[in-house]
Amino acid sequence: MQVLPPSSEGGRPVVLGNVVLGVAYSASDVVDILRQAGIEDSVVALDDQKLIEWVGGGPEVWE
Repeated sequence: MQVLPPSSEGGRPVVLGNVVLGVAYSASDVVDILRQAGIEDSVVALDDQKLIEWVGGGPEVWE
């Protein structure tokens, strides 16, 4: 899964393959999107590079 750079409209698209799972406006939004995709939040670590590839900045970049 990738979290793409912030868009000009705001937020960071969260994609899996060619599918946009949602747009995150905060790190907690990423966790919510993953939960909706079936990944339990108890296994989510935002710095887990095997699970999340942050493109254009890490979980601290939202603008």
